[in-house]
Amino acid sequence: MNFSGFLHHDDGKSSGAAAMSGGLVKPVFSSPRLSLGLQTNIDVSVGRRSPESRSGSDNNADANSGDDDLDGPLKKKKRYHRHTPQQIQELESVFKEWPHPDEKQRLDLSHRLNLDSRQVKFWFQNRRTQMKTQIERHENSLLRQENDKLRAENMSVREAMSNPMCGHCGGSAVLGEISLEEHHLRIENSRLKDELDRICALAGKFLNRSNDVTGSLKLGVSGGYSGGFTLVPHGFEITSTPFYSGLVATPVNRTGTDVVSSTGLEQKSLYLELALSAMDELMKMAQTSKPLWISSSKGKRETLNREEYERSFTRCVGPKPDGFVSEASKEVGVVIINSLALVETLMDSERWAEMFPCMIAKYSTIETISSGMGGTRNGALLLMQAELQLLSPLVPVRQVTFLRFCKQHAEGVWAVVDVSVDSINDQGGSASVGPSLSCRRLPSGCLVQDMPNGYSKVTWIDHTEYDEASIHHLYRPLVSSGLAFGFKRWISALQRQCESLTILMSSTIPNRDKPNPISSIGKKSMLKLAQRMTENFCSGICASSSQKWTKLEVENIDENVRIMTRKNVDGSGEPPGILLSAATSVWVPVSPRRLFDFLRDELMRSEWDILSNGGPMHEIAQIFKGQDHSNSVSLLRSTAMNENQSSMLILQETSIDASGAIVVYAPVDIPAMHSVMNGADSTYVALLPSGFAVLPDGQGIEEEETGSLLTVAFQILVNSLPTAKLNVESIETVNNLISCTVQKIRAALRCDK
Repeated sequence: MNFSGFLHHDDGKSSGAAAMSGGLVKPVFSSPRLSLGLQTNIDVSVGRRSPESRSGSDNNADANSGDDDLDGPLKKKKRYHRHTPQQIQELESVFKEWPHPDEKQRLDLSHRLNLDSRQVKFWFQNRRTQMKTQIERHENSLLRQENDKLRAENMSVREAMSNPMCGHCGGSAVLGEISLEEHHLRIENSRLKDELDRICALAGKFLNRSNDVTGSLKLGVSGGYSGGFTLVPHGFEITSTPFYSGLVATPVNRTGTDVVSSTGLEQKSLYLELALSAMDELMKMAQTSKPLWISSSKGKRETLNREEYERSFTRCVGPKPDGFVSEASKEVGVVIINSLALVETLMDSERWAEMFPCMIAKYSTIETISSGMGGTRNGALLLMQAELQLLSPLVPVRQVTFLRFCKQHAEGVWAVVDVSVDSINDQGGSASVGPSLSCRRLPSGCLVQDMPNGYSKVTWIDHTEYDEASIHHLYRPLVSSGLAFGFKRWISALQRQCESLTILMSSTIPNRDKPNPISSIGKKSMLKLAQRMTENFCSGICASSSQKWTKLEVENIDENVRIMTRKNVDGSGEPPGILLSAATSVWVPVSPRRLFDFLRDELMRSEWDILSNGGPMHEIAQIFKGQDHSNSVSLLRSTAMNENQSSMLILQETSIDASGAIVVYAPVDIPAMHSVMNGADSTYVALLPSGFAVLPDGQGIEEEETGSLLTVAFQILVNSLPTAKLNVESIETVNNLISCTVQKIRAALRCDK
């Protein structure tokens, strides 16, 4: 029997079996250019061959062409070349990564496997055809199974309709006649029920943060304030910002939260409604000037017209508690950061705290209700908790639980709003447990607009109600003016921190090296050490719940002096033993700038600093953190009193902006400081910070302050043994140190007592 026509090669890309009809076999005519050739001796199992196991010969030298193939039978049959297992394994491994290799890859494979490039090409073509066939066969199998299932269900339904049974008694049921109108009503009822189920499923997906693989969708707020929703895929990435690149939607951060996260569906819907209302109010307050906002005579400050506010807005946080007073402020400024980077910073609690290190004592994201939509922070809704501090022991920390909602209003225009949730928690019986309410945030936040030069125009609004009785009388004018917790402090801190970050991210950090230059990596290590020093200084002033300080009640100590203590057993970055912190605040009749310049001047330290040994200090290095060189980190050396006494190094950081200033310093070990200046890790350098916080007294006319509020704070090591007991003599020593320092500063500035 002749098998010469059993195989047919249609286009040179794949080889398949030709169908045999009856006993008649027609000869196959193929172009030599595309033919794979025929095997001389084909066994009966040729129809079951694997296309990846062998390919046709490329020897076409003896093959007839032109009319010779059409006039007579094939004079010479082609034979197949079976690939070796090693060749097949190599081809399969390449196929998994590159199913469509280019000419260069095919030539490389042919050289490595000792095959012709056309054999490699045909093998890949056959393998792709086989893969496609397998996939189609699998899909057809699934469709057949689904079809069989539907047929079985159809048969079951038909049988049930032909023999209806009563669901109660199990007997035969008699179908009554249903009118056409009732039939249409039932169809409409079913359609409406399906629509309701679909809407509930979508709402549940948003409120319960479902992660269904069929569509990672988030429910976000639409362009208007009417509460419309839009479904978009999830995902977030920023590719070009001044400070951050590759930022992603961050996970929930649960650092020290005091609120139990068990928010139900109903309460989440209330949160969403409150966030939308707060955003509406913030936008109107930011875009409205007169008569809602009243400018001062010099235009430096805008105050809220309370009567106009009450007429224009409906309170979304409930009535004002008894004894509470309102504080509202507005400021517009330009910041060296674009809108996307600033929004991402505000919506990440950790980055938010890093941007405002002296203002935020504690932070946590209790729950991420929505992480945004369309791959951005647009529509992101967070439930957060924070403790806001003013650097004075006479002003209590403000503890707030609030919603933070972000919305994009146009290209390059974003808004982030905060609003307290105390009223909702009271209504919903929330499980949150905390101290009595002393502060609540009405809709507050910022409107950010991109500028052509990469900067952003920021309109900051802060609107707060607080218990004035808890604040010392020295600080009440400052707090009520909005300079303590309001617009001026937020926007000034943001401008200063962004300017500092811009310098840190640059290749060269400006400095003024006195004797020895500091390397770039050494400057960054030194700045990191100074940052930790300032953070520890702030924690020793305010009694935040995030710190381990224990407040001491001591007799014969001025009530304006706060004494706290804690034990350091194995904590790195501080000396082990019993630590003591003392802080107080006083009024000084000099301007904040003059007081700040006096305290940071190394030549004047002998007037008040016992570490100076009675002589001037010398600045041996200074690293600038802003255009104002008063914002810097310095390294000072004290003068030795005699040959037997070694000199001391003091690390000092100074910062000033429109809202206030700080001078923080700490003695450091000389060998450890040399290592830091050479780029070593500063994490394990032990230090105890002391210093000053300078604020305007809030009583000046048109921000021309004539007096300052000075906070003096010291941290000292009482005993190097953590198990030792704190004695009264140590407390009296640190109290005398504070009193003596304040008296020396007043005397040096010639202040009247």
